[in-house]
Amino acid sequence: MSSLTVSISSPHPTPLEVLGQVFGYQHFRGPQEAIVEHVVAGGDALVLMPTGGGKSLCYQIPAIVRQNAGHGVTIVISPLIALMHDQVGALLEAGVSAAFLNSTQTFEEGNQLEKRLLRNELTLLYAAPERINTPRMRGLLASLHERGLLSLFAIDEAHCVSQWGHDFRPEYRSLSLLHETFPDVPRMALTATADALTRQDMIERLKLEDAREFVSSFDRPNIRYTIVEKTDPTRQLLRFIESEHHGEAGIVYCQSRKRVEEIADTLLGAGIKAMAYHAGLDSALRQQRQDRFLREDGLVMVATIAFGMGIDKPDVRFVAHLDMPKNIEGYYQETGRAGRDGQSADAWMMYGLQDVVNQRRMIDTSEVASEEFKQVMRGKLDALLSLAEDTRCRRVSLLHYFGEDSQPCRNCDNCLNPPEVWDATEAARKMLSCIYRVQQMSGISFGAGHLMDILRGKATEKVVQYGHGQLSTFGIGADLAEAQWRSVLRQLIANNIVRVNAEAFNTLQLMPDARQVLKGEASVLLRQQSLASKADRPGRGSKKSVKTSVKGLAEASLNAGALERLAHLKAWRAEVAREHNLPAFVIFHDATLRAIAEQAPKSLYELEDISGMGTKKLQAYGAEVLRVCAPTGAAPVSHAS
Repeated sequence: MSSLTVSISSPHPTPLEVLGQVFGYQHFRGPQEAIVEHVVAGGDALVLMPTGGGKSLCYQIPAIVRQNAGHGVTIVISPLIALMHDQVGALLEAGVSAAFLNSTQTFEEGNQLEKRLLRNELTLLYAAPERINTPRMRGLLASLHERGLLSLFAIDEAHCVSQWGHDFRPEYRSLSLLHETFPDVPRMALTATADALTRQDMIERLKLEDAREFVSSFDRPNIRYTIVEKTDPTRQLLRFIESEHHGEAGIVYCQSRKRVEEIADTLLGAGIKAMAYHAGLDSALRQQRQDRFLREDGLVMVATIAFGMGIDKPDVRFVAHLDMPKNIEGYYQETGRAGRDGQSADAWMMYGLQDVVNQRRMIDTSEVASEEFKQVMRGKLDALLSLAEDTRCRRVSLLHYFGEDSQPCRNCDNCLNPPEVWDATEAARKMLSCIYRVQQMSGISFGAGHLMDILRGKATEKVVQYGHGQLSTFGIGADLAEAQWRSVLRQLIANNIVRVNAEAFNTLQLMPDARQVLKGEASVLLRQQSLASKADRPGRGSKKSVKTSVKGLAEASLNAGALERLAHLKAWRAEVAREHNLPAFVIFHDATLRAIAEQAPKSLYELEDISGMGTKKLQAYGAEVLRVCAPTGAAPVSHAS
């Protein structure tokens, strides 16, 4: 018995037929077709595809094809309830029989769902890893397997299985039982973010040694990467939002719950619609705010990293980091929540010396992490520091981390406003010499503030107490401001010439490479520090013009009549979304509405050729869409011509 509720012309549809008739698209993107065909044939797969690249279709289409061929249900392991809800809602809208099994359901609801599974009435079932590991669920899977109704396991956000990943979840480790218990059922693991170390760990933990690997480009060309020096974070953020993204949806990440609350209040006070989200809030309130963010336009969510994994909102126009993440994987995953619709978006981050100190301290002072783990995390942090201080194209540096070569993008701060570089060899030697002489004189190390006081010749109480005013380095750096010395030190740390020892009160220590600099055998070229922070000045002509041309490209081509139709279509979509309790983009994506508005179809026959208009949506909404698009007083044709 087929569980696909929408009619497909073929009793055994091909992947391309499913793509067109169910999801409304005529062509696969990138490696999607190869992935789908491999999995439909029963092969295991490891899929690395950037956010917005269409990962979901890579298991949803095989699920439909294999179910129609009599293989049964596909089990999707997904980490978040909100993501399950929206993906199931989107599948039901497309006419695919899908459901989720999680803690929000009553015992009776779960029991009825299990009966539907055993009657082969579902094509996809979403469940959290914790649910998969329960004895009851394992028993249900065994019963399905005995009946030949277990088609495929799709493990989403698979990087969570790795201790080297940025979202490690121990529950994912036990998913190796899927291979051990059901070795004949194909499995695919999917993620948007994994470096080589995490990828290998995923393969080993999930027993995917024989799986075919599909690694797409990590490039998101519509995202503009900008990293600025942290001077006045709140003022900088306000200026960025007001000048670049007024009235648009965005996510602001902060390190602490307290900071999240403060920034959300500040944005509200400045007339920006904002909400706070962190683990300290009641779970019901968190869910309410997440739902509101998904369904309402122009909201800014201020959050800790507890927010966002699996968020499928396509029109997030910016992701801002007020504090530096732990590693590049986390940064890439979080910035990837911007611009999923392919339109222009910003990834904007600020950081300073204190960020480096805080992140290093969290690694070094961990009481549960092994030394091996700490060493790997230090390496990942160093890679992020290098990205922040790099004078080359941000995209080239970012993609290089994931093993991908690229060319300068002309769409990042370093490409649009090339940073000035200066020969900082003499300043670096002064700093390194000061660190060395202070330790030599006192037998202990000191922190950044004290070292800069010595360099700038400030006879503070601490300088006098330790006699550091007698050092030959006292006052030799008076020609540079404190902010400039902080920039020098930050970059020396990023280049692994100086280390912050978090286990010894954040004191500074020389690394082996410092010897060459001190001996005059190596020069030091650093990014020019700017008190005005050129990278976050408002009104940058090159950025604003490019941003407008990219973001407004689709709608700029619409005439007055099409713009009016688009406004009516968006209003109609909002009403339908509220009735169905779904985000508006689940009903139709903006791109589909723009195409409808531009082409002004007058019949269902013309409407079905619109990208994103699957058979079920044509049946459910076609007549209404024609009515909304029809000129005032005209009667739309609601039959195929």
